[in-house]
Amino acid sequence: MQPTLLIIGFVYPEPNSSAAGSRMLQLTQAFQDKDYRITFATTCKKSDNAFDLKSIGVTVVEIELNHSSFDVFIKSLNPSIVLFDRFMTEEQFGWRVAEHCPDALRILDTEDLHFLRKARQKAFHSNQTLQGDLFTNETTKREIASIYRSDLSLVISEVEHQILTETFKIDVSILCYLPFMIASEHCEPQPDCKSYSERRDFVSLGNFLHPPNLDVVRYLKKDIWPRIRKALPDLKLHIYGAYDTVNIKEMHNEKEGFLVHGFVEDAFKVLSTARVLLAPLRFGAGLKGKLIQAMQTGTPCAMSSIAAEGMFGDLPSNGIIEDTSDVFIARTVALYSNASEWEAFQQQGFSILKNRFEKSEHQKRFLNRVKTLQETLGVHRSQNFIGQMLNYHQMQSTKYMARWIEAKNK
Repeated sequence: MQPTLLIIGFVYPEPNSSAAGSRMLQLTQAFQDKDYRITFATTCKKSDNAFDLKSIGVTVVEIELNHSSFDVFIKSLNPSIVLFDRFMTEEQFGWRVAEHCPDALRILDTEDLHFLRKARQKAFHSNQTLQGDLFTNETTKREIASIYRSDLSLVISEVEHQILTETFKIDVSILCYLPFMIASEHCEPQPDCKSYSERRDFVSLGNFLHPPNLDVVRYLKKDIWPRIRKALPDLKLHIYGAYDTVNIKEMHNEKEGFLVHGFVEDAFKVLSTARVLLAPLRFGAGLKGKLIQAMQTGTPCAMSSIAAEGMFGDLPSNGIIEDTSDVFIARTVALYSNASEWEAFQQQGFSILKNRFEKSEHQKRFLNRVKTLQETLGVHRSQNFIGQMLNYHQMQSTKYMARWIEAKNK
């Protein structure tokens, strides 16, 4: 019998808008390679930027929150595996899955650690260090609880895996490090990869619904770009991103060379003609899809330590990493103007893709882990006592709250 995977999506995947969208398609492809029949279900409405999942053979279903129709749906589907897209969907539907399909393997894709991103955002805006915020904020408790309730949680960054195991003492048996998975042919220079002399200007990419991206554009506009432009007066910064707001559009200024273009259908096309990607992110979490795309197009980066986190391991980066604005600007100008340094960074990008993100090894390890868990699921769950306890207590409260809302809405 053909195995079945149910993906419960927080949103429809938008690979041209966000790294999360690309990640979801990579996971979908991994299971399709093992001949899974895949259904994607979500409470979210489809946007204009959503990927056409039906075009790759995925069945798409709309589901309702706090509604017994989901119980009927999942009992009928009876999936082998349920993949929750971010902890919020596990909170909403995990108890229903556990109740009606107890033998289904429950996998949580964290995307990034939301509690880490939010704690860093709060610390940044209050000009404080993280200190105890990781432990005290509500999102931490919710997300960690979701990880324990799941049979396996996918963690995209080695740094975040380390935080979960060392800071929160979560057992590695319920975690799986799984970064972006890039096909081998996309880890090498393409025939049309442009050289230093064929490129011009700077580029910045990012979905503006994501607070770190919104902040970085404001930072570029106010502090970074005016001083880069002063050193390189004939150049332009091209800003691309989905869901740009009126405030973002108003930053567009031809005289300053600060050009806001909005959504771009093909990020690879605009990156392939730019000489440097600017990514001075001041808070955030996870891995940055824009850096992966930059490396694939042979575009060196000027980035912050937050942007670089988890990307390079022990390998040299594909660009400069600086957090102090004065040093960042000076090194960015030098990178743009120095062909030999630029070319070395370009080659390092391809080396990073091949050695850290090439698909075959990561996918094989992940799917083998899934297979082993399916064969030993009872033992695996019995060894996760905290997960059992949370499923018993917290899911009961979630369950009865949902039942109350359902009855109220009738």
